[in-house]
Amino acid sequence: MTHRIYSVSVGSVYPLYLAKAEKKGRTKGEVDEIIRWLTGHSQQSLDDQLANKTTFEDFFAHAPAMNPARSLITGVVCGVRVENIEEPTMREIRYLDKLVDELAKGKPMEKILRA
Repeated sequence: MTHRIYSVSVGSVYPLYLAKAEKKGRTKGEVDEIIRWLTGHSQQSLDDQLANKTTFEDFFAHAPAMNPARSLITGVVCGVRVENIEEPTMREIRYLDKLVDELAKGKPMEKILRA
């Protein structure tokens, strides 16, 4: 079942990330900044990936520069510790989920971005 999410487009889940953040008073700009920090995408290349219905698998496999500091992302998402997820693509998806969770919980951007 977990492999099904790999074929889901990032663009189809992106509005859910936005809704979660905006419901808590955060912005689209902050969501985009988190995704750019994680993947190395520019705003233009991120927008292109969202518009092109890129799957999660391809989105992470072809990201310009996955941030090495993402290994500092720890905690539980969907009842699973992100640092213990062995499957690489699922770990990347859960890193992104965790960052959006932190944003929605009001954490400052510098902490979310592990600065």
